[in-house]
Amino acid sequence: MGEFVLKHSANGVWYGEFASFYAKGIKHGISTRLGGQSTAPFASLNLGLHVGDDAETAWHNRQAFCQAVGLPAEKVVTAEQVHGAVVQQVTLQDAGRGARHYHESIKGTDALITNVPGLPLMLFFADCVPVIILDPVSKAIGVSHAGWKGTVAKIGQQTVLAMQQQYNTNPADCLVGIGPSIGPCCYEVDEVVINKLRASFNKWEELVTPRGDRWQFNLWEANRQQLREIGIADNNISVSGICTACNTQIFYSHRAEAGRTGRIGAIIAL
Repeated sequence: MGEFVLKHSANGVWYGEFASFYAKGIKHGISTRLGGQSTAPFASLNLGLHVGDDAETAWHNRQAFCQAVGLPAEKVVTAEQVHGAVVQQVTLQDAGRGARHYHESIKGTDALITNVPGLPLMLFFADCVPVIILDPVSKAIGVSHAGWKGTVAKIGQQTVLAMQQQYNTNPADCLVGIGPSIGPCCYEVDEVVINKLRASFNKWEELVTPRGDRWQFNLWEANRQQLREIGIADNNISVSGICTACNTQIFYSHRAEAGRTGRIGAIIAL
């Protein structure tokens, strides 16, 4: 309890923080849908520039969220997320890519890493799993977008391994936050997903609960399991345990809202 806490900022924005990251003095946050200017069906703190919302309103919302977290919106680096497993190293030259204009985002990427102080990384979600990563020893960070395809491709694990390659990160040093996403209570999948899962995870049976000819898939545990495989201790992994589909009054849910909804953001900076 207390690993993930919702906060209400002075500018009206609600967002969540992980206690483990806060204790290290790391500015970060997982936004909610509360405290912005977007109208239905994007009400109200939509951060997505690609969902049909007014672009200027979404930019205003991004500015408000960044202000709440204490990071510069104009320096934020984002990606054109495609449910893949590409991890992109971000440098100072990338500052601001995709912050205000979607077409300027880093193409075809679902995870970002950097060791540049003060350079915020941000990705967007509406049921998929936000995974934020901190290496407090080698001073590096990462953020991953893990839907079922990314989870099966072990994008969280691949992000840490990319940090290991680029920044000499020791996985055992890493802290990980797994943010609000669709939970095992609501995430029903078919045999296509199960076959992919079976091929990728040795202990895939631990990640699903059969329901007739379908299965309830625990994305949180799948992401935790792949991180444990590379040496990250359970007590270094914080899981919010909040289902977005169960809590559409607070978060966006692509599945529960039939695809017509906004996006929350996960942001982190050294």
